Amino acid sequence: MNQITRTVYYKQISMAKSTYHLILCTIFCLFGPILIAQDDTNQQNTDAKFIKDIHNQILTDGECYDWLTELTTDVGARLAGSPGSIKAVEFMELKMNSIGFDKVWTQECKVNYWDRGEEEKVYMTSPRSQRLNALSLGNMIGTDGKVLEAEIIEVKGLDEVEILGIDKVKGKIVFYNRPMDPTQIRTFSAYGGAVDQRVYGASKAAEYGAVAVLVRSMTTRQDDVPHTGTSVYDEEIKQIPAISISTNDANMLSELLLKEQVIVSIQNNAQPMGERTSHSVIGEIKGSEFPNEIILVGGHLDSWDVGAGAHDDGAGCVHSLQVVRTMLKLGYKPKRTIRCVMFQNEENGLAGGREYARISNEKGEYHLAALESDSGGFVPRGFSFEGHTDVLKPFYKHVSQWLPLLESYGLQFSTGGSGADIGPLKSQKGLLIGLRPDSQRYFDYHHTDIDRIDAVNQRELELGAAAMTSLIYLIDKYGLQ
Repeated sequence: MNQITRTVYYKQISMAKSTYHLILCTIFCLFGPILIAQDDTNQQNTDAKFIKDIHNQILTDGECYDWLTELTTDVGARLAGSPGSIKAVEFMELKMNSIGFDKVWTQECKVNYWDRGEEEKVYMTSPRSQRLNALSLGNMIGTDGKVLEAEIIEVKGLDEVEILGIDKVKGKIVFYNRPMDPTQIRTFSAYGGAVDQRVYGASKAAEYGAVAVLVRSMTTRQDDVPHTGTSVYDEEIKQIPAISISTNDANMLSELLLKEQVIVSIQNNAQPMGERTSHSVIGEIKGSEFPNEIILVGGHLDSWDVGAGAHDDGAGCVHSLQVVRTMLKLGYKPKRTIRCVMFQNEENGLAGGREYARISNEKGEYHLAALESDSGGFVPRGFSFEGHTDVLKPFYKHVSQWLPLLESYGLQFSTGGSGADIGPLKSQKGLLIGLRPDSQRYFDYHHTDIDRIDAVNQRELELGAAAMTSLIYLIDKYGLQ
């Protein structure tokens, strides 16, 4: 082949290659997006089917309601540091081991134990004699069994105590009577707008010479059920008794005060009992590909000492157990480590959550995501996301792409709070998530004697567990980037 022929030959080959590449580029431009879209559609269909399988499995073979029945009837009330809380730890260890976690252990924490005592009597003695529906507030002292009697003075908030001043408050029982705002559609917002009088009311009243406080129960319902809950003393101010009364009794006292003087007597034995050792309960399944990325799901094991803590927070505990049990039943192998945590002492100090984060940070662990259920066992409405400012925006954008898979189950996404127990993990820069059930009835039962298994609807509880399992599955499968 001479030089001219060779040159023409190679030019023809070059032109053929160019034409071939052009054809390939044209095919890719025309059909590439279709193939990619088809792959995305296939993947979405796979995910949609698995999420459907999750719901079907839990709604037909879920155990969370049975577990909650056992926890609330066989164990009952579980105030951190109490004999009930010890029994609850043992109960959860057994359940986790029976489900099939790779590893189950307890984590010690120190809790400030408080005892309600046996005597708890609150009477209106003038203008007539009538016993009030009442509960001592957590962490508060009592009257040491003695009768404390004084005139009551009504206020709507802590600022009114300051306005009234020592001349009008000294020697009185301050009656905090600011209702939860019924116009707030999300009742947790209404709770947040009223609970300061329960938490800080005693010390503010004592600062101006009050001898005790009564506090309207934190609920939008009008009934005869008193609600307890935590209160905090200012260490530099004298400690006085603090009692919660039912909304019906609060309304009655308020109406009477418009006409005449009202005198109330209090007799109770509540008292702090000092520090005790308690435990959170933890189980995990090790991830097959990214074992150092932890996805936490949990609730708090403790409850108040009245009722049985069915919605607060037995529901969150069994939700979390059901997540792991469902993955195992469906044969799903997590890529990341799934860790289930039953936190201790959320109600009365948050010792379990703080200690868990401290130890986790000390070990250099990384929680890619943490999902807490602590808003009851009602029908799920969605999830709320929060996190460190460095990661929240991109993480939230990433999870939002999954919303179409969950909307058909009535679920929505929003930014906001997550959970008190997982809050201390924010510094690890993972995504913090709170399950958001319908909130309208939650504060009917919150911190009361009627928070028992009959207040929980089995199907609603199971739907909450299915929603959580679905989101955990998506985070585990795809990560957050």
